[in-house]
Amino acid sequence: MSAGAQGGRATYRELGLTDSEYDLIVEGLGREPNAVELAMLSLMWSEHCAYKHSKKLLRRLPTEGPHVLVGPGENAGAVDVGNGIAIAFKVESHNHPSAVEPFQGAATGVGGILRDIFAIGARPIAVLDSLRFGEPADSQRSRYLLEHAVAGIGHYGNSIGVPTVGGEIYFESSYEQNCLINAMAVGMAPHSRLTSAAAAGPGNVLILFGALTGRDGIGGASVLASAELGEGDDAKRPTVQIGDPFAEKKLMECSLELLDRELLASLQDLGAAGLTSSASEMASKGEVGLDVDITKIPLREADMEPFEIMVSESQERMLCVVEPDKVAAVLAVCEHWDILATAIGSVTEQPLFRILNGDEVIGELPVPLLVDDCPLYDLEPAAPTAPLYAGGDQRIATDAAPADTLLALLASANISSRRPIFEQYDPVVQSRTVRRPEQADAAVLALPVLDVDSGAAGAPVPAIAISIDGNGRRVAVDPRAGAAEAVYECAANLACVGATPLGLTNCLNFGNPEKPHVAWQLSQAIDGLAQACRDLEVPVVGGNVSLYNESPDGPILPTPVVGMVGTLPDARHAAFLGFANEGHKIALVGGFNPSRDGSELAKLHGRAPAGALPEKDVAEIRTTHQQVRDGVNSGAFLSAHDIAEGGIAVALAECVISCGLGARIELPDGLDLFGEDFGTAFIVSGTAEDLAGLEIIGEVGGDALEIGGVLDLPISGLTEAHASGLANLLR
Repeated sequence: MSAGAQGGRATYRELGLTDSEYDLIVEGLGREPNAVELAMLSLMWSEHCAYKHSKKLLRRLPTEGPHVLVGPGENAGAVDVGNGIAIAFKVESHNHPSAVEPFQGAATGVGGILRDIFAIGARPIAVLDSLRFGEPADSQRSRYLLEHAVAGIGHYGNSIGVPTVGGEIYFESSYEQNCLINAMAVGMAPHSRLTSAAAAGPGNVLILFGALTGRDGIGGASVLASAELGEGDDAKRPTVQIGDPFAEKKLMECSLELLDRELLASLQDLGAAGLTSSASEMASKGEVGLDVDITKIPLREADMEPFEIMVSESQERMLCVVEPDKVAAVLAVCEHWDILATAIGSVTEQPLFRILNGDEVIGELPVPLLVDDCPLYDLEPAAPTAPLYAGGDQRIATDAAPADTLLALLASANISSRRPIFEQYDPVVQSRTVRRPEQADAAVLALPVLDVDSGAAGAPVPAIAISIDGNGRRVAVDPRAGAAEAVYECAANLACVGATPLGLTNCLNFGNPEKPHVAWQLSQAIDGLAQACRDLEVPVVGGNVSLYNESPDGPILPTPVVGMVGTLPDARHAAFLGFANEGHKIALVGGFNPSRDGSELAKLHGRAPAGALPEKDVAEIRTTHQQVRDGVNSGAFLSAHDIAEGGIAVALAECVISCGLGARIELPDGLDLFGEDFGTAFIVSGTAEDLAGLEIIGEVGGDALEIGGVLDLPISGLTEAHASGLANLLR
């Protein structure tokens, strides 16, 4: 911190506070803040921690439902899946750190979201990721970010022993300087182990346990996550945290044992803004105060300044509140797991956060001022007068033959096989994974069998399904409809394996909200998410907002990402993506209303989108999703795949490639092969008897995909195009 940190106005501006915000702080304190207090306030009043440009909008999202056990406000949300089992889940971003140092940025993003899960008392059982980069065919930087971010995700998840079971990855030029790294984690717990972060009980002891506190990550929440990236970003590299998955594995097991033994009054992980955020938020939720003595905090570097200790974002640390008579037991459990644990303070009755240096008070802030009093801003949205998305380079002629167009789409960066990526992840560790990447539209994980009868041979295997989705290009065309589509698409993926949605988490990735057109995109997108969640009766249980994703070249595409969890009665019936048997019939289910505006083909043609997306029939979507769920769970639909990127031709090709069986197709006259519609229509297969009454469009068989009168391509050619697309770009 500069010499002006003693309350000088130049310094608070450097730390991201505005003049009016600083005046509010001085008014609330009745004096100017000192260096420690200013550092703490600047982080807690940053966009990343305070959500000051989005909190009012987020209130529009529905958050209540019959299965919700924990909603927004805790470390993660949780839903009831029956038999006393809770599933906790959340998605968060680590965009700016990953743009500066992709390996550690992505790795610590995974580490942070896993801590959110076990901080609520759940054992992490799955990770999914949603990634966005610039064009790998054109940019060495984008290939570098992709390769190192994927390596970081694999390193952390594989090392800690949590399977990476799904995700998505897209490439657009707008993400060239601002890649998006959104990580979703899912955990499981008995209801009784779910815990809160709210500090309670004046006189209780505050214990910090886990890794040493160092200088890594200092200022990350304000320097990286609450500002646009510009020239000279390499200078920000020291603010990226460094992760150790093996330390986190011990920390996780230690935390869960402490909760199982009912030794903790509350538990919180240390993430953005470090001890400042975790401790003050615990105090705020419990309506109490805290005293923290920095001389008690174990340091990695002996010469750290007090403000550095308080805002360090060093990884693999947890904070808990413990009753005095249980402190010895807590320390003993930590010692058993070889985890450093230290009593660093206590809970107080008066809502003040006091920072002590031994007997000296070096900082004293009212908890409400620190956590709750940051001003919330009303945005000034204005729809753009011209299209914001310029299209792409023409990579295929607009008059190309349908067969050539299909092969080009299958080989495109956004549709081709993700095998080169997901082969770097372990999808089956923990032995719960029933459907993994490219086997089905959603990941499926078996739930534990809780009684002898249900565990008998041939008995149903209860399970959950998980999916994560988003499409920045569609949202750029129509923010409200495009965001709603992400919800419909995610639910469609769950329907393909027979799952009913229980809850949703989101990560809202946008540019600078102080710019009117970005404010309009954000406001419209949240309205679209809210409406779609109400349409499908899926509550939002938590999430994350990542703003200021901009560079001198402009903002990213508006990219709301949604993750969804659902249940299915029997994992054995979860449909595969690919067709099951020769001779089976193929049917089209749902009201398919394709459009090329904002489609992958439009991008390959170099065309910019214009206008609005087609309006959807929500009642029909609900009916169709239920029809697919019922068909899968009854065993009538042996395969199910929703139609999305690339349209019906790509969806059929993916079914053929997945199973190695051809198909002979006759489509309705005039149906656009390559137009896209999300969350509305499905391709299913089964016996003629089981598909009676549906719109039959073909039959499984042969060694090619034949679409009558339009194209005839061998499976080998389709497979080669699909498999080589991303692999060739990475080479």
